[in-house]
Amino acid sequence: MQRMNSKWKMLLLISFALSLTLIKHHFRIKKHLQKMNFCWDHEAEEPQLSDWFNPKKRPDVITTTDWLAPVIWEGTYNRQVLEKYYKRLNITVGLAVCATGKFTAQYLEKFIQSANKHFMIGYNVIFYILTDDVARLPRIELGPLRTFKLLAVFKEKEWKDFNFIHMKNLYMYVIEHIQHEVDFLFSMTVNHIFKNDFGVETLGTSVAQIHAWWYFKNAHDFPYERRPASAAFIPFGEGDFYYHAAIFGGTPEKILTFIEGYRKGVSDDSKNGLSSIYEHHLNKYFLINKPTKLLSPEYNWDPNFRTPPQIKLVKVAWLQKKI
Repeated sequence: MQRMNSKWKMLLLISFALSLTLIKHHFRIKKHLQKMNFCWDHEAEEPQLSDWFNPKKRPDVITTTDWLAPVIWEGTYNRQVLEKYYKRLNITVGLAVCATGKFTAQYLEKFIQSANKHFMIGYNVIFYILTDDVARLPRIELGPLRTFKLLAVFKEKEWKDFNFIHMKNLYMYVIEHIQHEVDFLFSMTVNHIFKNDFGVETLGTSVAQIHAWWYFKNAHDFPYERRPASAAFIPFGEGDFYYHAAIFGGTPEKILTFIEGYRKGVSDDSKNGLSSIYEHHLNKYFLINKPTKLLSPEYNWDPNFRTPPQIKLVKVAWLQKKI
């Protein structure tokens, strides 16, 4: 009987010891999983500006605005830090381009070929091609993770302005489906060729392109709309940069907000018997609604100009349209 009790005690001790071991192992695993979750959540957090952007790398140019938005120049950003974040989110980026009339045959093929090679490499991309003549379209061959959608351009007799027609159509398609398909969207004119990688350093809530012609000029000479009666009016002494209308981007929501403001401005001018160009309205919008990220002239350089030392790497070449 005593021997039997000793055996039971021994079994209980062994069982207790095993239980302690299992409990310790359980908490060790739990702690490890908590640590993994912490790391996962930490990596999923959007990087701080200082994590990927170093304005001191380019003391020769303006790298930060008065409202502390970054101006993206070659050498100022660490794309790898942003890649870790955006890859985890599995984002899709849209690129809308309007190719109508003779400009389709002149520019679209080179635009798409160069964008396929350099625009958001490694990410899901949808090219939205707004066109008025499918028969003029070139053969389109794309790499992995990229696709395209053809969108018909609807014209109205009372509106002759190409930019207004483009923005009205783009607004319609963003409302209908684009906003549900992409996380970020860029709009570009077709007379461009991508020369180097246009990557995730360009992504932001609201992205404006600094005009290559006017970056090196005095702000007093910027060609803003100067007529006080116009909705696009910017008085002398005001204004931050002169933005190029050929490229802008952001979240679909912000794209819609801009187009709504632009269309209202055009409508208000029309009621007052005025007409101001699209780029003037865009500059007025960005004066009031400051962009969260600015692209330097490297992202839209005019090759007809002598390349100054500040332009380290041309990302996109802007070709003058042949009228």
